[in-house]
Amino acid sequence: MRKLISFDWAVKKILRSKANFGILEGFLSELLKEDIKIKQLLESESNKDTSISKFNRVDLLVENTKGELIIIEVQNQRQMDFMQRMLYSTSKLVVDHIVEGKPFDEIKKIISVNIVYFDLGQGDDYLYKGKTEFIGLNKNDSLKLSDKQKILFKKEEISSIFPEYYIIKVNNFDDVAKNTLDEWVFFLKNEEIKDNFSAKGLSEAKRKLDILKLSKEEREIYDAYQFELHYQASMFLSTYTLGNIDGKVEGIEIGELKKAKEIAIKAKESNLPIDTIIALTGLSKEDVEKL
Repeated sequence: MRKLISFDWAVKKILRSKANFGILEGFLSELLKEDIKIKQLLESESNKDTSISKFNRVDLLVENTKGELIIIEVQNQRQMDFMQRMLYSTSKLVVDHIVEGKPFDEIKKIISVNIVYFDLGQGDDYLYKGKTEFIGLNKNDSLKLSDKQKILFKKEEISSIFPEYYIIKVNNFDDVAKNTLDEWVFFLKNEEIKDNFSAKGLSEAKRKLDILKLSKEEREIYDAYQFELHYQASMFLSTYTLGNIDGKVEGIEIGELKKAKEIAIKAKESNLPIDTIIALTGLSKEDVEKL
């Protein structure tokens, strides 16, 4: 199988073209389990030419033909407060896209799609969905929309009013595609599309995201981007992983010192000679005398 352009780079450079909306529509249709058609691409942070070093994130904001706003974020580097970032992004969209003086029922539906290449939170699955529900604390029933509200809001469920979130933890995927959405996740992880894959948008992605179709200049920029990703991952390994190891070693050393002092105190209470206490604990004469 031939390597394809990574999805984060495609979002940043290629899928912004209306001619390539079919790829994005295919992915969203498989994920949301409905036929998604993109009306327009809206301005988002990464429409600006920002450096990869700025949190190394790729944002895409589109409006579908139903008037819903869909955020797509691809995050390569670990970000501990990424969930709060998801909340901030949807909240800001809610505020920014309601016209002053209009009733609250005109608030747009927000869908947040987050593709992460690090272990976000604790969970073994690779696909998560979050939505808002209201559960009775006494009767354990679910609060539902009234018939009039359903007509007014044109929605069947309360959860349809609030933002909903999708998280794809790419690295948790086991590379076994059991359905068409899995075929997309396989591509997100491996940058490859198997010949027998039939998910919406993948055949078009296979044609248009071929690395060999990049110009020499485009290939050089793409290679530099990929190198920067590897470099950032190496820096994380050096600063976080090794620092964590050093911290564990330091913790062991502190624990051993505390234990040695406890033994020395008991030895002094038993009136053992100071030379014997030093031999038993490894403490210095000055440390023993201070106890």
